[in-house]
Amino acid sequence: MPNPPDVLASMLRSDPARPRVTFYEDTDGPTRGERIELSAKVLANWVNKAANALQDEFDVAPGSRVRLALPPHWRSLYWALAVWSVGGTVVADRSPDSTSDRSSSAQGVDLVVTDDPALAAASSPAVLVTLAALARQAAVPTGGAMDEARELSTHGDQFVAWEEPADDDVALEFDGTTTPYAQVVTDLGAPGGTRAHLRGTDLATVLTRALAAWAGDGSVVLSRGDLSAEESVRREAVEGVTLTP
Repeated sequence: MPNPPDVLASMLRSDPARPRVTFYEDTDGPTRGERIELSAKVLANWVNKAANALQDEFDVAPGSRVRLALPPHWRSLYWALAVWSVGGTVVADRSPDSTSDRSSSAQGVDLVVTDDPALAAASSPAVLVTLAALARQAAVPTGGAMDEARELSTHGDQFVAWEEPADDDVALEFDGTTTPYAQVVTDLGAPGGTRAHLRGTDLATVLTRALAAWAGDGSVVLSRGDLSAEESVRREAVEGVTLTP
């Protein structure tokens, strides 16, 4: 199976303009109702900027562990792909949407990327992610953390990794289980071009299912928050969903 950077490169070769991520925000709050769509080209642009930040600002490389204390979200997808682009390990929190206490999770990491201002302030180094699509800076002081909304755009659109990961390097760590680069991309068991509807609060599950869909030249619809069965069916019809894993 390919590794995550291979999957992204394959999508760019296949059809850079086709939507690969469609995100719906269904949680209560100021961003409720957001619908974000990213083509492979736009997704790669976000990935490249984040990967350059990881390499240039934080020296993330093979062997580095980056904790993603983020909910399943379109921003989580490009941060995970960025970590994999530099050869690091994504350390995914358990059910980040279902708990407000993340202080004891994933100790001994080299960087924390989070939407939680308190966790960002308590971690060093850290990146504070603002989930709102049009945010230009964090709504609260970031302390020593990088303000993603304000600073990520300053990083380059092109990326070249300093070092490639080995097949047995850890790509994903979740709940005490590790997955190497050679095994993190799996077969979705569906026809090529599948459009998968992803839901749930475990970031690791969303990440691996997204990778599987993309590896089959497919795309994902990612819904975050409460959605009734009727609303889900309607959304899947509108978006042309062909698989609900």
